[in-house]
This record gives sequence, C-alpha cells and structure tokens, in this order.
Amino acid sequence: MQLYSEHYVTQKAERFVNKIWCLDNSFGENLIENKLVLPNGCFNLAIVSGNAIEVHTSKNKYQMNEGIYFCSQMTNKVLVNIQPKTKVTIIQFHAWILSFFPKYDLSNFSDSIIKIDAEELPFKIDIESEIETLLKMINLYFDDLAALNPNKNIIEKICEIIRINEEEISVLDISKTLKSSQRLLQIKFKTATGLTIKNYIQILKFRKSVDQMVNADLEKMTLTEIALYNKYFDQSHFIKKFKDVTKTTPKMFDPDLYFLSQKR
Repeated sequence: MQLYSEHYVTQKAERFVNKIWCLDNSFGENLIENKLVLPNGCFNLAIVSGNAIEVHTSKNKYQMNEGIYFCSQMTNKVLVNIQPKTKVTIIQFHAWILSFFPKYDLSNFSDSIIKIDAEELPFKIDIESEIETLLKMINLYFDDLAALNPNKNIIEKICEIIRINEEEISVLDISKTLKSSQRLLQIKFKTATGLTIKNYIQILKFRKSVDQMVNADLEKMTLTEIALYNKYFDQSHFIKKFKDVTKTTPKMFDPDLYFLSQKR
C-alpha cells in the first residue's frame, strides 16, 4: 500500500480544490515518524480514520484522533507522525475558498488546526468513505459552486494576479490593477485567508523554488539561478528564506523526509 497518493477533481471543481491527497497507514503495523509538509498557500480539510495522527505546527502540537479537522494556512514546515491503522484523507483548498463563505473570519487563524463537526460543512462527508465516493461528492458540490459563482471575487482575483505574474509583484501593483486601496485589499485578504498578501506571495515563491530545486538537475540549474529566477535578491537571500521555513539549508534538504506534490 502506497503511503502518499494524490487524486484530482474535475476541471470546474479545480477552481476551488487543488487536489485530494491521502496518507494511508491503515494496514501498517508501525508508527510513521517525522515526516514533513511544507506551506503551500492552501487550506486543508483532514479526514482522519482509524487511530490518530500527530501534527506539530510552529504554534502547537495537535493529537488528531478520528474525526474531521480544518487546517489553516501554514507559514512554516509541519511535522507529522502517523499511528498504525490510520488513514488521513486531505482535501486541499485554494486560498480563496473561504471568501465564498463570508461568515468566516480567519484574520487571526494561521499555523493552527481545529476539530469540526461534519454538520458544519456545506457538503456531506463520511469518515469511512472511499476516495472514489469522496471525489464524486466533492466534484458535484464544487461544480455547482462554480456554476453559481461565475465571476471571481476580490480574493480570487488577488491570488490570480499573483500566480500569473512572472515578475515580483507588490501590494501597490495589485491595488492599481484592481483599482482598489491597498488597505482595503489587505484587510479583506487577511480576513479570508489568515495571511497578509505579502505572506502569500512569499509562500508561493518559496514553494516554486523548492519544486524547481527538487525536480531540476542541479548540475544544470544552480541555487543562484533558482534564486534569481524566483526573484530572490541573490543566493544568500534564498538560503536565508529557505532556512526560515525548513530550518535547514538547500544543500542539506532531503526530499525523502517530505510529502511533496507529485508532478502531473
């Protein structure tokens, strides 16, 4: 049984859901220890079945027994221990998803996890559901949500501008593009995501750099080239930011310790 797997939603649902990923130790007899997850600019809804998973964020340690958990935006690496006979299915949502449910204020909620009741969710989840059943339910709900919301809201527009821009972009640049005040954009973004716009930009830039570093032939693409390509000032600046998140240097980074996105 493969420990880590990824599953993908329909093209319409992908507007809101990045992917579904599974950590499956349901047939395992041993504790899986000290696996790591990097920040990625997404929210996660974790469905734990079986025994438990232990998660250490930069703020706290969480013992996640069987149930459903909402995981906020993360700004640093997260350490994960998975008990035997445990399966975790994680729905990874894009940063703008909660802005479509405006009753939630996440402005002071990051690097944190809370347990929630299944009845709080706008779609039905059964903890014991197989991935095919979960995918079908997620696709139906988010296909409908996309149809009901054909126009992007302000949070989705901010994220889109950041994601498609090839150059380093500032909040001022975004405010000019959207013809809105910087302060208003900052307040709305932090309320919906728990991050500042600058935090979000830095997280995406960091993840892009890590993915390049892991997937590139480093004999052909040096750390300096990766740093400059991703708009860090120089290699030293990249290494400093890398250590801030991972607590290690790029040269000491071991991808096998991490759950990293599979190449599609």
